[in-house]
Amino acid sequence: MEKIKKFLNRYSHWVLLSPFLICFALFILLPILCGIFLSFTQYDTVQAPRFVGLGNYLSIFTGDREFMQHVLPNTMIYALIVGPGGYLLSFLLAWLLSQLTKWPRTLLTIVIYSPSVLGAVAQKVVWGVIFSGDRVGYLNSLLLSLHIIDEPVLWLTSTKWLMPIMILVGLWSSMGVGFLSLVSGIMNVDGELYEAAAIDGVRKRWQEILYITIPAIRPQMLFSAVMALVGTFNSPGMGVALSGSNPTPGYAGQLIVNHMDDYGFLRYEMGYAAALSVLLLILVWLFSRAAYLLFGEKN
Repeated sequence: MEKIKKFLNRYSHWVLLSPFLICFALFILLPILCGIFLSFTQYDTVQAPRFVGLGNYLSIFTGDREFMQHVLPNTMIYALIVGPGGYLLSFLLAWLLSQLTKWPRTLLTIVIYSPSVLGAVAQKVVWGVIFSGDRVGYLNSLLLSLHIIDEPVLWLTSTKWLMPIMILVGLWSSMGVGFLSLVSGIMNVDGELYEAAAIDGVRKRWQEILYITIPAIRPQMLFSAVMALVGTFNSPGMGVALSGSNPTPGYAGQLIVNHMDDYGFLRYEMGYAAALSVLLLILVWLFSRAAYLLFGEKN
């Protein structure tokens, strides 16, 4: 009994952390390690994995024309617009909501947050009605009535319009938990800081935001930035849901996640799909490091 007491006293923090560490190892660390291992193999889910070294990675950059010409540029364009754009929009809306009283703020927060919890199928239903390719689609009907177009446009299967529509839907659904953290952070900024700034000569709202609000909510801004980046790079099948096909028409809306699904679950080339997932993980890590350099604590 005495030995157990000593053990608990010495290692009590590890005992308390053990449930988290076990779940982290089983559901995050182990899948990542398995993915990295499979990325060096040729695996079709039936036969045993066959080691091919860097073959999958070489194929991605030298043999996969669709990846280099469409998938990678699409992913970077989508992430660089929806990520920072959604992040700035989240901050702006969070700050505007903080200026309202309790009940309007609560109601509008729920309204703005709700699109982020809709799945790809719900997005297809909502936006499919607007961008329907026939004459009864809202956008086509409006443009036809204004004589801007002469015939209906197939918006969701057009190689020209699919990516802009994806960006629009991505911005619409980007107000997730990062947005909620910004609202919470801004609402909890000490009011005395603004009073002290006013005494020091700060008079304009943009000065309050720049010199008081942003420095005071750096942790929430870092969390929101990371969540925005992870969300945009891992957009789950938006282009596929909107267009109704994988790959998307002319690869116009094909992102790395869709390319992974295509090779992993349609072609059963799991090793190749694992290599794509490792590249996606590296991209997310690099952008997350950039976010940390901007909003992390400075020593």
